[in-house]
Amino acid sequence: MRQLQRIAIFLLPLWLGMNPSAMAGKLQEELITRSFTGDLPEMKKRRLIRALVVYGPTDFFFREGKPRGIQVDLLKEYEKFLNKGKRKETDRVVIAFVPVAFEQLIPSLKQGKGDLIAHFLTPTVERKKELRFASGEEQDVSELVVVHKDQPPVKRLEDLAGREVYVLRGSSYLEHLEALNEKFIDRGLQPIHIEPADERLRSEDILELVNAGVVGITVVDDYKARLWAQVLPDIRVLEEVAVTEGNNIGWAVRRNNPELAKSLNKFARKVKKGTLLGNLLIKRYYDTTDWIDNPAREKDRKRFLELIGLFRKYGEQYGFDYLALAAQAYQESGLSQERRSHRGAVGVMQILPSTARSKYVGIEDISKVENNIHAGTKYLAFIRDRYFSDPEIKEDERMAFTWAAYNAGPAKVQKMRNKAKKMGLDPNRWFGHTEIAAGRLVGRETVRYVSNIHKYYVAYRLVADLYSDDKLFKAAGVQR
Repeated sequence: MRQLQRIAIFLLPLWLGMNPSAMAGKLQEELITRSFTGDLPEMKKRRLIRALVVYGPTDFFFREGKPRGIQVDLLKEYEKFLNKGKRKETDRVVIAFVPVAFEQLIPSLKQGKGDLIAHFLTPTVERKKELRFASGEEQDVSELVVVHKDQPPVKRLEDLAGREVYVLRGSSYLEHLEALNEKFIDRGLQPIHIEPADERLRSEDILELVNAGVVGITVVDDYKARLWAQVLPDIRVLEEVAVTEGNNIGWAVRRNNPELAKSLNKFARKVKKGTLLGNLLIKRYYDTTDWIDNPAREKDRKRFLELIGLFRKYGEQYGFDYLALAAQAYQESGLSQERRSHRGAVGVMQILPSTARSKYVGIEDISKVENNIHAGTKYLAFIRDRYFSDPEIKEDERMAFTWAAYNAGPAKVQKMRNKAKKMGLDPNRWFGHTEIAAGRLVGRETVRYVSNIHKYYVAYRLVADLYSDDKLFKAAGVQR
């Protein structure tokens, strides 16, 4: 618990524009670290509200060393709302950010580790039993079916019978699809094959997979689907096919905090759907088109099959999942041996000739594709074994750290881990921990790099399932 709460202590000076020592006289550490479940009047006496946020590409991240994101902007507006008319610094309430994983939002709130959930949640039946929701006026949000443009037609919910739908793990979408399946079974229809997403993927990541054609169908809130449809050209938002309709979305507080809920509802009426919310998302947080591509396209699938034997060979030699190697190579070069970077990196693994010739790798002529994959894999193994051999680092996290170091360099990743430790994060975990420190230190490049590779890795695993009966895939030995 203490480790999680130290995050907020580190982030407060960033929010206030202070250094930690200057902050100490204003907000004592114990106010943040102590479990607290009081309501708004008590929070005002403490002059502190702790907002639980989820690190991600639009909600909460770092840019140029400062916390950014739609939730950050809305919390800033709420802080202004709370402090309107208060001129004395000693009277003002400050909002601190406490980043947690999505599945930890509700448990952390109930345990008093935060005071509000600053994330757009749908008030499901189960959630309303333990939370109060703040969403202002009725928002009438629908959970819409979203498909890749080449999917067979889906004109009504019944067309989903027997088909696979890939959705955010632990989400209201999953809960509502399960309820829909019960109705399908009662009517004699085939149930939907509901596939909970990899736990590290967010809704935005899943929509990218749909855009890439790796995932065929998903379900998301209408406002999110419409916003992403403006930048993801190959997704289709099915406005007439809603899993649920008339939902609210909003922040959440504990059941025993009615005054805070009342204040948030008053504020929420000032932030109506389609005005500030939509404008902030479009103008500030959808300014990149560096989306993942589809590794299952015909030309890329052919290239993948041509190289898979080499990925398997050197993956087995150096102890890597061959699909993880393929995913990194796809991020680096699109599996093209002809690719050259401005720094002189060569081919499939985008390795520098000087690195390949170093005593740690010792492989010549990386213009040959086998040598290139061998050199890249051997260098990955060197990074992993030299810098991330601590048994406290789990295997999947070790792979993420190795990818990050391949991109940013081992020294920078060590600085990221040191920063993570100072922030109260776990330096032995990348996702949801050291990646936050990485964003603070070097911006979004390395975070995006690792995230993309992980999505390609998920994609290759899905593709391996999808083409499990394909003769070419069988001949190449592709398997999960």
